[in-house]
Amino acid sequence: MSESDPVIISDGRQSPIAGEIQRGACRLMRTFGNSVVTELSLSSGHRADIAALSRTGEIWIVEIKSCLADFRADGKWDAYREHCDRFFFAVTQDFPLDVLPSDTGLILADRYSGAIIREAPEHKISGARRKAVTLRFARAAARRLQSLQDPGPVSDL
Repeated sequence: MSESDPVIISDGRQSPIAGEIQRGACRLMRTFGNSVVTELSLSSGHRADIAALSRTGEIWIVEIKSCLADFRADGKWDAYREHCDRFFFAVTQDFPLDVLPSDTGLILADRYSGAIIREAPEHKISGARRKAVTLRFARAAARRLQSLQDPGPVSDL
């Protein structure tokens, strides 16, 4: 496998375009020194497309929108703000940017990389919420790492 022909691993929840946006946005998050978990379940019952944890403990959530219909059909994105310090949309360069709320961050991404086009405004979450999201992040990352080492049956004790 060469860099020019990457394999996008899909969990079946997203379209191929969304998978490419996810890959590029995750690569971008890592350039900032952030650790990344995709499809992170939140206490609200929603699932963040990308959750990033900075070296200082700041939490960013990135919502992927693969097309205008995807954006229009999804009204739950605003609820993610209570779980993060910064909220971004990640889209392709073909997405109509004028429909995205101006009070959110904006990332343009493809399968290779991403770029922040508009910084996300900071809205610090409470210490209790930060701890809860950080614990969810850490547990999800640890479970996924362990499942790579031992994909057998798992019991949550």
